[in-house]
Amino acid sequence: MTLTSEPSVIRRPGRIQTELLAAGAWSARHGIARVAMGRARRRGDLQAIVFSDPAAREDPYPLYRRIRERGPVVRGEFMACTASHAIADGALRSDAFGVAADASALPPLARWLLSRPGRTVGPVTPPSLLAVNAPDHTRYRRLVAKVFTARAMEALRGRVASLADELLDRAARRGEIDLVSDYATLLPVTVIAEILGVPADMRAQFVAWGAQAAPVLDIGLSYPEFRRVDRAIRQLNGWMSGHFERLRRDPGDDLLSRLVAQDLDENELLAIAGLLLAAGFETTVNLIGNGVSLQLAHPAELEVLRADGGWANAVDEILRYESPVQNTARRALRDTSVEGVPVRAGTFLAILLGGANRDPEVFDDPERFDVRRHNAREHLAFSSGVHYCLGASLARIEGEEALRRLFERYPDLAAAGRPRRRPTRTLRGFDRFPVRLGRP
Repeated sequence: MTLTSEPSVIRRPGRIQTELLAAGAWSARHGIARVAMGRARRRGDLQAIVFSDPAAREDPYPLYRRIRERGPVVRGEFMACTASHAIADGALRSDAFGVAADASALPPLARWLLSRPGRTVGPVTPPSLLAVNAPDHTRYRRLVAKVFTARAMEALRGRVASLADELLDRAARRGEIDLVSDYATLLPVTVIAEILGVPADMRAQFVAWGAQAAPVLDIGLSYPEFRRVDRAIRQLNGWMSGHFERLRRDPGDDLLSRLVAQDLDENELLAIAGLLLAAGFETTVNLIGNGVSLQLAHPAELEVLRADGGWANAVDEILRYESPVQNTARRALRDTSVEGVPVRAGTFLAILLGGANRDPEVFDDPERFDVRRHNAREHLAFSSGVHYCLGASLARIEGEEALRRLFERYPDLAAAGRPRRRPTRTLRGFDRFPVRLGRP
C-alpha cells in the first residue's frame, strides 16, 4: 500500500498497520504511565493515587486537600501537581507554560507515531485545540471563536428553553426517566449539532461515540479501554470525512460548512470538528447531572432558588463544587515562577481544577455548597487563559435553563435508584441517574 504525508489526503491504513499504530500510541501515552503510576501509588505518591486509585475516582476531594496542605506545588514521582487556585490560575494564564500534549513535549516514539499516516486524530493529540500552542492554537481558535461569543450564545437561550420543555413533555408521559440519557444528554447534543449542522438522525450515534471516547482524556488506560476509545474516534473521523465531502458539494449555513471552506487540511478539520462536537455536550451533561444531584442532596439550597431565583449563580456554584472537568496539565516552556514558586523548564504540572475550586484561600468554607456564594464565578472549571473554554457561555445557559425548568416543573423530583458515576477521572459526572418526576 502506498502511503503519503500530503496534508489534504488521508490513506486508510490496513488492519496490521492500524494495530501497530494503536499499540504504539497506547504504550507512549498510557502503557508506560500505567506501570509508573501503579508503582508510585503503592509507595504512597498522592498524585499517582489521584490518577489511578478507584476510591479517588469516587471522591477525590480529600486527596486534593492533602495535596494542597503539602504546599502550592507538590513534586510527585513523575510529575508536579497543584490544588492551589492561585498556582492553577497563574500557570493557565502564563505564556511560560504550554499544553502538555504539544508534540514537542512528547517522547520521540510518541512524536514519530503522530507523524504516521493513518494515525487516529483525537482531542488530546495535535492538531486538536487542546494539544497545540500558539501560533497554531491562535489560528484554529480564531476560526470558531466568533460563533461562540457570549452575545451569540445568549441568542440561543430561547431555543435551549424550548428544547428543555420538549424533552420534559416527553418525559411526563413516563413518570420515571434516566436523567442522563433522557434529558441531560439530549439537550446539549441537539444544540451543538444544530450549531455544527450535524443531521438529526446522527445525534444518537454521536452520543454513543462520545461516551465511548470520553476516557481519552484520562491517562493510564488499559489496552482494551484504549482500543475501545480509539475505535470510537476512528468511526467518528470516518463519518466526519464523508460529511466534509458532502458539505464541499452542498454547503449550508452552519459552522462545519464554514470550516471546510477554510485553508485547513483533513486532520485539522477532523480535530477541530470532533473536539467542538464532543466538548459541546460532554461537559454540559456532567454539569446538569451534578447539578441535580447537588440540589437533591441540599434541599435548603433548592428552596432558596425557588424563593428568589438565582439559577445563574447556582450554576457557577455547581461548576465550582463538582467541576465537570477535574484536571488538566501544562508544561513549563522555560524556567519561570508562579506566585513566587520556581518551576524549571520542562516540568509537567498537573493542575487539579477540582481541588483549586475548593481552595479556602479563595472560597470561604469551600466544602459547603452555597448557591448564593458571592464569588462562585471565580472557579476554574472552564480553565483560564488562552485555553479558556470556548463554549463556557453556552454551557452556563444550558445548565441554567435545564435545571430551572426541571425543578420548577417537577418540584417533587426524587432519585429513583442509586446514580452511577462515570468511570472517567478527568470528566466527573454520572452515566446513569434514575429519577422519579413526581406531580407536575
